[in-house]
Amino acid sequence: MRFTGEHINQWREDGFVLIPDFFEKDEISPILRDFDTLYRDRGRGDGTVLNVKKEGVIGASHAKQFLNFDALPYKASSAINLISLHPALINFARGLLGADKVHLYQSHTWAKYTGEADYEQAFHCDFGNHTLTVPADEVALRTVDFVIYLTDVTEEHGALHYVTKPDSDEILGPGALAVPPELQQAMKERERSAASPAGTLLAHGIDTFHRGTNLTAIHGHRFTMTVGYKTAGNDMIGFHTWQMAADRPWHLIFNNANADQLACLGVPLPGERFWTERTLRLTQTRWPDWNMKEYFEAGQTRGLS
Repeated sequence: MRFTGEHINQWREDGFVLIPDFFEKDEISPILRDFDTLYRDRGRGDGTVLNVKKEGVIGASHAKQFLNFDALPYKASSAINLISLHPALINFARGLLGADKVHLYQSHTWAKYTGEADYEQAFHCDFGNHTLTVPADEVALRTVDFVIYLTDVTEEHGALHYVTKPDSDEILGPGALAVPPELQQAMKERERSAASPAGTLLAHGIDTFHRGTNLTAIHGHRFTMTVGYKTAGNDMIGFHTWQMAADRPWHLIFNNANADQLACLGVPLPGERFWTERTLRLTQTRWPDWNMKEYFEAGQTRGLS
């Protein structure tokens, strides 16, 4: 087990939990090579600290902070395509949400480089681009965002800073989803650092207050992945629409993932009623190198020819 019941309780109570060494070195190493492939031709600033903040302002969000994104499936190795569907990550999402069936609804890379942007942000929540309503009260209807650390994230490499739910409730009042400018400094006085080594997993909710900080290491970089899970069938939550990326290399996932992992993308499990003689045959035609043996065998058990 890479997580415990204490981690689940901490996430539900504080809104954040940090687990060093969740991923092993050999699980991270090939993904670092993939990041080099994905971003070798991108602009990286001049390697010296960029500060564009107005005096007296903690920070702000702007487009340059989000330049180096890419979304699943990735035009790289199977390692980077399967890390967001890692069995331990799926099981952790099930435990956090208290749900037997969960879906992956977000997976993107994020590469930051010293000098490419001023990454200092004000405190904010992430729910605004995950739902058209607000975060739910019921745990099973909430979501969990994971941040996978692929490099060491020190204070000099832009560690995320956060405020726990009990602390933010004390400052803002229970259930607040925004921080007025006059209370940003009060939040900063309670902030904690999520600095941690490569292989760490950070889990937080979309209604928790946090902010990005600037990279100050000369020629520094920070490589992470953001992965979001929700309970299957929770149509209030969304981010990426996998079906809109039909021209991307899905074969890297279908040819290497197991049925449980594919179910987190909305692919029915073997034996479910979607699978008929026709849908099995046509799906195999679409993905000819996908080993669908267990799907066909489950169909035979149901009496399909």
